[in-house]
Amino acid sequence: MNFDFSEDQKYLAGEARKFLEAESAIPVVREVLNDDDKAYSEGLWKKIAEMGWLGTAVPEEQGGLGLGMLEMCVLAEEMGRVLAPVPFSSTAYFLTEAVKLAGSDEVKNDILPRVVAGEIIGCYAASEGPGHPDPANLKTTFDGSTVSGTKIPVTDGGIATHAVVLAKEGSGASLVLVDLSGAGVTRKTLSTLDPTRGHAELTFDKTPGVRLGAAGDGASLNDQLMDKVAVLLAFEQLGGASRALEMAKEYALERYAFGRPIAGNQAIKHKLAEMYVKNEVARSNCFYGAWALSTDAPEMPEAAAAARVAASEAFWFASKENIQTHGGMGFTWEVDCHLYYRRAKLLAVQAGGPKVWKEKLVRALEQKNAA
Repeated sequence: MNFDFSEDQKYLAGEARKFLEAESAIPVVREVLNDDDKAYSEGLWKKIAEMGWLGTAVPEEQGGLGLGMLEMCVLAEEMGRVLAPVPFSSTAYFLTEAVKLAGSDEVKNDILPRVVAGEIIGCYAASEGPGHPDPANLKTTFDGSTVSGTKIPVTDGGIATHAVVLAKEGSGASLVLVDLSGAGVTRKTLSTLDPTRGHAELTFDKTPGVRLGAAGDGASLNDQLMDKVAVLLAFEQLGGASRALEMAKEYALERYAFGRPIAGNQAIKHKLAEMYVKNEVARSNCFYGAWALSTDAPEMPEAAAAARVAASEAFWFASKENIQTHGGMGFTWEVDCHLYYRRAKLLAVQAGGPKVWKEKLVRALEQKNAA
């Protein structure tokens, strides 16, 4: 069992880092942060599509590169390091993986080539307000051809062209692909803690949709989709946590107090050491998740939950301690520390918060021990 990336994957990571550090530097993030009318960086999104990243894990027959999920993990970590202000996760994780998982050949041949070309922006619409969406209690309905109901909040819902909607159908639930240019769609922009990622409320009024998978299979398909997405989001969190640690270390070595770097103080050393330990725990669990994701291992639910829990904790802790290391200036708008804290809080609640994933982890371990 090899838990490290191959030389080719490490080369991809290096090239992706060079590209993103040049094209998605903090000024690009701040352009989106400071402009209420801008939900993402259109220029960066166009360049990412031109690089072919949207087709990384899409089969070649549908216009993709035909690589694997490990390459997606590599890119996700690099996207997380720079806080990329683009709908990459909504499109390449949620929508693409949902179509690959449960779409018919007709849907795959229609949607995936357009995703690869950058013509489609995706979003995932499951939440209907406070609390984790439970397929058994959904209010949004699907009657076999149209969707009705309200989803809030929806990441990238204001700019998406297509949505994957979790809706009630009969006594069960279904995943439904909705073209947001269809009739009966209303969008309302929302304000969130992280303005560099747009959010919206989506309301559907008998909006045409196409079921992904069989009727009533939505709960099972949604669980499978969330496990895949959880590993990719965990790598984004790992990338952000790693960069936050680097920022804290760089500042601690440069900032002098009483004639010596503050990095020499025991309290600062402890902060950096704790950040490093949590990041390495998260990295180990992310690699475990990547292995399960790329091999369709039966340990996938356990591995996805472990990666998600560890990465959420690592990113939140590293971004918080990065601010503390910078002292009072770390809280100010001009210093970039708060950008990482905002993204850490946002990513922690996407696709289920820490409590949800801790419960999944416990459930998976109980089932494993009972077997």
